[in-house]
Amino acid sequence: MSHVQNELSSQPDCWERAAGQAGSLAAALPAPGERVAIVGCGTSWFMAQAVAALREGAGQGETDAFAASEFPFGRAYDRVIALTRSGTTTEVLELLSQVRGKARTTAITGDPETPVMEAADDLVVLDFADERSVVQTRFATTALTLLRAHFGLHSAAVVADARIALADPLPEGLVDCSQFTFLGRGWSVGLAQEAALKMREASLSWTEAYPAMEYRHGPISITTEGTATWMFGDAPVGLDKQVRATGGSWVAGGLDPLAELVRVQRLAVAIADARGLDPDAPRHLTRSVILDEG
Repeated sequence: MSHVQNELSSQPDCWERAAGQAGSLAAALPAPGERVAIVGCGTSWFMAQAVAALREGAGQGETDAFAASEFPFGRAYDRVIALTRSGTTTEVLELLSQVRGKARTTAITGDPETPVMEAADDLVVLDFADERSVVQTRFATTALTLLRAHFGLHSAAVVADARIALADPLPEGLVDCSQFTFLGRGWSVGLAQEAALKMREASLSWTEAYPAMEYRHGPISITTEGTATWMFGDAPVGLDKQVRATGGSWVAGGLDPLAELVRVQRLAVAIADARGLDPDAPRHLTRSVILDEG
C-alpha cells in the first residue's frame, strides 16, 4: 500500500481527533466578529477557500482566502491564519514575517520542528495528521475539520460519510475516463478545486474545476463520451440531465462534500495504479516548496 493510500484511509479517525480538540484550541482560532484572512499554497489554498466560505456562511465574520504569494498587504485583518503542512513553505514564511505586529497570526501545521514555530504568534500542531507522501490528503482535510468544528459546523455524520466513501466501490467506469470536471457551490467550490488538483498530482489526469453555475457558461463544451463531471453537494436543477445529454458521465455527490473528496482521492490513486504511476512521488513535485534566493 502506498503512503498516500494509507494516509487517506486514516481520515475518519483524524477528523474525530481534530474535532475533539477544537475546544481546547479555541484561543488560537478566529473569534466571532474578527476580520480574518486564511492563506496557503496549493492544497492549503483550496482548503482556505472552503474555510472562508464556511465561516462567512455561519455569520462569524468577514473572511477572505488567498494564495500566500498573492496576499493584499494593504488590507487590514484582525487575524491571519496560515495553513502549512510542512511549516517550511517560502511564501507562507515570508507572509507571516511581513504581517506580524499588524495582525494576530496563527499557523496550522503538521510538523512543530520547523521555522513556522517562530514565525507565527499562535501555533496549532496536527502532528497526528502529518504525512509522508508528497500528495496531501489527511492533513488538509483534518485542518479543515478542526476549523469546521470550531465554527460549530462539524458532526458525526461527516465522519460516517467518510467511512462510507472509503468502503463503497468507486463509480463504475471512472478509471477509464479521459477527462474530469469537478463542480461545487459555496464552500465546496474549494473542495472541487482540490479534487482536480489531486487528480493532476497523483494520476496526471486532465482535470478542471468550477462553481457549478459557471459550468454552463462555456466549460460544458468539453463534456462528451469518456468524460466525467462530479458534483460536490447539491447540483443546480437540471444540470445532471444536461451533462448526460452530452454523452458524458455524471457523478452525483450524495455524501458530505468533504467525504466526496475522499472518494476522489481514492480515484486518483486507482488511476495512478492503472497507469503504473507512483502516487507518493508525483513528477516535478516536492513535499514543500522552498525557493532558492539565488
